[in-house]
Amino acid sequence: MEPTPAAGVPEAGGHEPVLLAEVLRWLTPVPPATWIVDGTVGLGGHAAALLEHTTDTRLLGLDRDPAALALAARGLARYGSRVSLRHADFRDLADEARASGVDAAHAILFDLGLSSYQLVHGGRGFSFQVDERLDMRFDPDQPVTAAELVNRAPEPELARLLAAYGEEPAARRIARRLVAARARRPITSTRQLAELVTAAIPPHRRPRRIHPATRTFQALRIAVNDELGSLEAALPQAAHLLAPRGRFGVIAFHSLEDRLVKQAFRAFGRTTAWRVATPKPLRPGLAEVRENPRARGARLRVLERSG
Repeated sequence: MEPTPAAGVPEAGGHEPVLLAEVLRWLTPVPPATWIVDGTVGLGGHAAALLEHTTDTRLLGLDRDPAALALAARGLARYGSRVSLRHADFRDLADEARASGVDAAHAILFDLGLSSYQLVHGGRGFSFQVDERLDMRFDPDQPVTAAELVNRAPEPELARLLAAYGEEPAARRIARRLVAARARRPITSTRQLAELVTAAIPPHRRPRRIHPATRTFQALRIAVNDELGSLEAALPQAAHLLAPRGRFGVIAFHSLEDRLVKQAFRAFGRTTAWRVATPKPLRPGLAEVRENPRARGARLRVLERSG
């Protein structure tokens, strides 16, 4: 049975799993009665497709976002006891696997992108396309919001975050504008932040292909959720959880993530226990990008455990 891109998640508002055909090509077949791990189960699109293409396999799905996890539970309910979902950060993958009775997995997937649900319907200010409160936490139990970071961080620290996590050329200029603005009134909404960032960059220096606030929003989201720290901690745990001949795929969307994945996979590939199955990252074709513009920057890398 060939699943539709959003198999099992009709509530997801049209979210389409990125690089689905490539994920299925590289992470299946999986031996019967074994485990699949989705470290960022999101709305469950990749998970549903993997379950449809395997027999008697079980899936352990983790996600930091409880709202997305609830939607995934509804969409994957038809697989019954084959699915175990945990509200957890994949930086705790080894502990969560142990608690769920997973001693090895034949397929592991991390999809590091935001879902359309989080961007449009999440209500947490991930996007400047909708005016929302400036939150950006995947998990509402996390202690620091984007608003608190923007309104409290010293100017040099703000500039450092924007430069390091957003690769923003105008980081100092933007940080200066934000500090001056917050002295007059707190910065609390996505529209307010986007307008301040745009005003901080002279028109002739604004990027042509993306909104001027894109890099700032990326940087704040990464900082609030410690995304790179989580990824760096999770990669070796996933590699060691692989069963012989098992495969671990990571879909990254920006250069900071992809660089971490590439470096980690190369380090594992220099040993006899693993090999890099994809010397170059796999990218979506033109047809997929036309159907799903958010797939444009996606890159899939795959690591394989030696037999």
